[in-house]
Amino acid sequence: MAQCVHSVQEFVQDSFVPMVAVLCSEEAERVTRKNNLSFDELLRPFCRLTSEGHIRDPNNQVQMVKNLRICINSIVPSPSSASASLSPAQRRLLDEVVLFCQPQEGAVTSVITAGDYDFNFSSKFVLQGTEEHTEGLSTTPWFEAYRETFLQSMPASDHEFLNHYLACLLVVSSSEAVPVEQFLKLSQEQHRIQHSGEYTHPKWFIPNTLKYYVLLHDMSEGDEQRADAVYEDMKQRYGPQGCYLLKMNSRTFLAETDEQIPDPWSQYLHKNNLHNQVSIEQSVSAVPTSNNVPYVYGSSSHNLQLETVSSSGLLLGLPTVNTDLKKPDPDHPCGGTGNHGACLTLNDHDHIRQFIQEFTFRGLLPHIEKNIRQLNDQLVSRKGLSRSLFTATKKWFGGGKVPEKSVSEPKSTCGLLYPPEAPELQIRKMADLCFLVQHYELAYSCYHTAKKDFLSDQAMLYAAGALEMAAVSAFLQTGAPRPYPAHYMDTAIQTYKDVCKNMALAERCTLLSAEILKSQGKYSEAATLLIKMTSEDSDLRSALLLEQAAHCFVNMRNPMLRKFAFHMILAGHRFSKAGQRRHALRCYCQAMQVYKGRGWTLAEDHINFTIGRQSFTLRQPENAVTAFRQILVNDSQQTSTQQGAFLREYLYVFKSVIGGSEAILPELPLPCIQGSATRVYFGHERRLAEGEKQAATHVSLDQEYDQDLTAMWVHLEEQLVASANRGVIPVTFQPTQYCLNNQTDNLRLPLAVVEEPIIVEVTLRNPLKVSLELSSLSLLWRFTADGGSSSKDEANGEVVTNEESLMTLNDDIITNEIIPVFHLSPEETKMARLKLLPHRTGQLNIVGVVYNLAAASSGDHSKQTGLDMVVTGRQDLKIQGPRLNQTKEDKMLVRHGSDQRLNPIITPPMPLMEVFFLKFPTALLCGEIRKAYIEFCNVSAVALCGLRVASTHPSFFTFGSQVTTPVSPNSAENCSAYKTLAKPPGSQTGSGAAEILVSAEDFSQAPGVIEIPISGGTLQPGGSTQLPLWLRGPDQEGVHEINFLFYYENTEKGGKISHRVLRHTVFICASRSLSVQASACHSSVPQHHPSDQGSSDGALVFVDVENINTSEAGVQEFHIIQVSSSSRHWRLHKFINPSKDKDCKLTSRERAKLCFRAIRCKLHQASPDTIAKYTFADLNLGNEQIISSSTPCGDFFFRCCQTSESQQVAPSKVSSYGKSQPPVCAENRTSDISSILKKCNELDLNIIVIWKAYVVEDNKQLILEGQLHVALQTVGKEASSLTPRKEAQEMVLLKFKSEVPPPVVPPSAELSQLIKTSLQYPESYSHAFVQDSLCVVPVTLTLTNCSLAQADVIIDLRHKSTNPDSLEVYSPFTWVGQTQYKLQLKAQEVLCLTLRACFLQAGVYNLNTPRVFAKPVDQGNLCETRQQTSCPALMIITNA
Repeated sequence: MAQCVHSVQEFVQDSFVPMVAVLCSEEAERVTRKNNLSFDELLRPFCRLTSEGHIRDPNNQVQMVKNLRICINSIVPSPSSASASLSPAQRRLLDEVVLFCQPQEGAVTSVITAGDYDFNFSSKFVLQGTEEHTEGLSTTPWFEAYRETFLQSMPASDHEFLNHYLACLLVVSSSEAVPVEQFLKLSQEQHRIQHSGEYTHPKWFIPNTLKYYVLLHDMSEGDEQRADAVYEDMKQRYGPQGCYLLKMNSRTFLAETDEQIPDPWSQYLHKNNLHNQVSIEQSVSAVPTSNNVPYVYGSSSHNLQLETVSSSGLLLGLPTVNTDLKKPDPDHPCGGTGNHGACLTLNDHDHIRQFIQEFTFRGLLPHIEKNIRQLNDQLVSRKGLSRSLFTATKKWFGGGKVPEKSVSEPKSTCGLLYPPEAPELQIRKMADLCFLVQHYELAYSCYHTAKKDFLSDQAMLYAAGALEMAAVSAFLQTGAPRPYPAHYMDTAIQTYKDVCKNMALAERCTLLSAEILKSQGKYSEAATLLIKMTSEDSDLRSALLLEQAAHCFVNMRNPMLRKFAFHMILAGHRFSKAGQRRHALRCYCQAMQVYKGRGWTLAEDHINFTIGRQSFTLRQPENAVTAFRQILVNDSQQTSTQQGAFLREYLYVFKSVIGGSEAILPELPLPCIQGSATRVYFGHERRLAEGEKQAATHVSLDQEYDQDLTAMWVHLEEQLVASANRGVIPVTFQPTQYCLNNQTDNLRLPLAVVEEPIIVEVTLRNPLKVSLELSSLSLLWRFTADGGSSSKDEANGEVVTNEESLMTLNDDIITNEIIPVFHLSPEETKMARLKLLPHRTGQLNIVGVVYNLAAASSGDHSKQTGLDMVVTGRQDLKIQGPRLNQTKEDKMLVRHGSDQRLNPIITPPMPLMEVFFLKFPTALLCGEIRKAYIEFCNVSAVALCGLRVASTHPSFFTFGSQVTTPVSPNSAENCSAYKTLAKPPGSQTGSGAAEILVSAEDFSQAPGVIEIPISGGTLQPGGSTQLPLWLRGPDQEGVHEINFLFYYENTEKGGKISHRVLRHTVFICASRSLSVQASACHSSVPQHHPSDQGSSDGALVFVDVENINTSEAGVQEFHIIQVSSSSRHWRLHKFINPSKDKDCKLTSRERAKLCFRAIRCKLHQASPDTIAKYTFADLNLGNEQIISSSTPCGDFFFRCCQTSESQQVAPSKVSSYGKSQPPVCAENRTSDISSILKKCNELDLNIIVIWKAYVVEDNKQLILEGQLHVALQTVGKEASSLTPRKEAQEMVLLKFKSEVPPPVVPPSAELSQLIKTSLQYPESYSHAFVQDSLCVVPVTLTLTNCSLAQADVIIDLRHKSTNPDSLEVYSPFTWVGQTQYKLQLKAQEVLCLTLRACFLQAGVYNLNTPRVFAKPVDQGNLCETRQQTSCPALMIITNA
């Protein structure tokens, strides 16, 4: 906003000052020209009086005149008529004044805080064409310069007299032959100009103009005595108050050149070049120094020239013209210096200052005082003769008003025209005189009176002028007797604009009123006034006033920031229309401070677009590129058409800035690169399937990152590394990461392998609604080779890069893949995968991407222009690391760690393996066995070894054991995965089990890790090997994700990469097959067969098999072809219920119940040296026998055993205590009983059910085969092949008080299994009761100790059955002989006792009446329990 250097009162006062004309003789002009100045220019710095003057008003009251300034101009008469508006030359002058006053680039800015905003305004400005910088408080010096020039250029009008000349200085040199005659000539010339009627300009205040005679004496060459004599003569002629002797040029050429004389003229004359240019165009014969404008704030020097010829000179040529105008006369000794006032001393300055003071106080002010008195006397003498003080005097002043219309200003525009002698004009003339000498109270009264008369006569132009000056006079009155009448100004402005159509007067009125309102803090009213003054007739005026209105909004008590920005944009638009591009750019930049970052996206786009265009026009291409860049970077809401225009504009400006220079690649704003989403992949991309071969999935950029899966792969890799390093994970172990993203650990430098590609996936987003066409898209990189490199430059560690010039080929170091065309649709996010292939070892830094950017063509015209709108640039890949949150400082501050994913270390060659699978199924039945093949290929130039694999499902596959027997011909014929043997002819089903003894070490592997048996243990470069792979369907139905991790090493150790891994994931859909339920119980049947003599114990095994398949896979029926067992202690002996050489067939939902007899293994097989031997027993139910101990049956059996053992939870101990013993002893005793009974009931028998299924697929019948496992651990407990589903645990209420543990009950149910009893007797017995009434039959009681501890047994034969049912059915009998036995059985001892039963009559008798008690040795009585089988032992006694 414009800020006055002085107060507003001084600004308004200096806008209207007494005008004094100057007429000089040629000789006087020559004297002043020695100082490169005209006479009026010579006086201009001294025109402000430093002392006070006095006048007396009509009431003889003394009025003080303070700080008075007069304006002195040379006369340039003009015959042209007056105009209501400024001439084109004057408009051009105003344009040039504003254009030449610009903010200084790089100047210190002033920060104005308003609300949440901080505005930067330039506090310095520079006037172009000069070297002088002026610093002040103003923020808009161009407006002040415009206002000053405008007020000075106001044309003189007949309705007011403020800019009419009051006096004329007649200047003659003392060197004239007859100075008095020169004075007479000049006086006559002034009279002719004023009264002849030939010239309309300049205008004179009163007919009797004050003539002041000045004798100019040159001290360097004239005769001072003659000058004094002439001056004495002048005083006699013109009076001492009407003339003056001015002595100057006291400084000669011989004076000391070191003396520094101040130059007060420069600040007044450096803007006169523009005025002089206009003067020269008007008339070459005119005085060149006329129309000079002093650069004093608020100066109102009048331009005597109203109409000038149009200026056609260029701005850059103005300083040259001015130099020619000011060219000094070489004949003068002081003229060679070229400085202003070169011949003047400080005493001469004082002489000039004294002359101005003498002229003002003794000539001008008395003249004005006299005219005020005369006008007042004429008007007051007629007081009271009419309704007004002055209206009745109209007829006494020469006929009153003339009701004629002006030719140039008709009645409809300005109303009446008064003759010069009209009383109304006399009142106005008196008011103007009072105003000029600061008698504002009397001036206001006169203006107010004249205003009424003018309004009554409908003389609107005169009335508007009176209103304007009345308001100004009221404001300038000391003591503020009345408030500022702003409505006077509003009425005057409206009258000037609407009625008189005089925009110049309306603008002057607006400028004065706005400053007055701002001084009173009425910024809102000032802004409204300024905005109303804007119109279409002058873009420059509208722009300046809109800018001032904007500053008013921001300087209010509550700043209206958005209004400020809006009006600054309007001002910038009008500046642009006026050709003031620099000011337009400045306005838009200041408005951007409000709109930026506030969500006004459309406004930001408009402002940035305009700033870009204006900057480009002003040859500021860098600023233009920055502005257009902001349009494209922000999320614009513009239409696609508008965005396309923005993009084309940006490309054009960008290309013009860059030109043909591509030494340094510039930064491009489009497309947007999401740095954090950048992914880096190390290694070759996965090959697709080749025919029947299915390649390993490994890692690819198409896979999404999963944190849980990553943890699973790391766990598998740790298992493999531990297996390869004797069970210990090295301290330097780091998990292998093939693909790096924003979720991986990127704190360490990644490792890449030479001659293996590095793929960088860059995420590009097109924020625009128009398509983008990228071409030649590639990566920028820097490479630092290792010290051992073969190249000399690389050996020195020099950095090789492709940033400086893309034409430099570095294919011998790194091969850079280029994407020829990359299309981005509107608002599309797309990934570009760029590849680098390193050929040297060292440090690689991926810097960014380089590409050609163009707008996608949408038609023939755009295709033609799109070829030219292609620019080449770059974007850096900037990735911010994870935020640190470890220390207290990290938590308080925002700190980020490093992210090294783009800085890989290139290591020496490493082996690279590819894995292919053949005949690998995707669907299996539960337990189904399928044979597939796996192929390992070494595609690198380095041999590999140490091949291993780990899996999340180790029981799913096997490569076979180390003692794998070749496949039998019989199995090959039947396409079976099992090793089979043909059943001998004539053998019966279930007659006996075939036994094979197998060592567990043949199948054992590290937990979850399998060593792959390749020949020689090494795979040479380019070599491949194929191995069989047996698969077994999971026991649970559903889709199973099975993961393989293959591990291999380099044959040469010590590299940065110790090993490599290869991932493979497969999904297997498992369908239902069979459900096997098995249970066992101790057998009480004695051994009769010779083959059983070696066994003293036996058990019955019951196997229930159910077909639970739902025929989803087209399965017709299942055949159970063999049941095998595997155990270290037990084996299946025989099939009890054979079905005539036919295998067991099960259709859907059918169930079969099989019963087998199991016996313990032979004693020699359970010796300590063979304790790890497993006995496989095969009971075939079909025509062929499958060797269950070979691959794959034995492998999967041991895999399932390892899996179940790893998942098994140790059972909790059962405790008990006796009432008469301490709790500790009871617990120990109970623990001993539990362990004894557990060992007694341990079975540890694994059942393997092998089946075949017949499937119809594509009208073909296929035979599937598989096996199910059931682990019988304990006698009496049922086991299943299906894993029971875990039920949700019930919520248990919290207990805050510990409960008393329940009393421990002896395990009577388990103790009943301690001793096994059996009775041996004849089923029928004949006796002749007639001959002998007593029948005694011998009965053998067999006792078997089933435990591994000694047991005390008590047999009581006195027990009688109390069951009423048995008493009714069976007849009573009695035992004779010893009726109670106390025995001690050793571990697994068999003892036979001969008992005698006595019968009295024939009948059916139940011999199962002995009561047997058993307890482990050294146990209390409370541990005893009765041993008695519930099934009856019936014996028939017949009478012979």
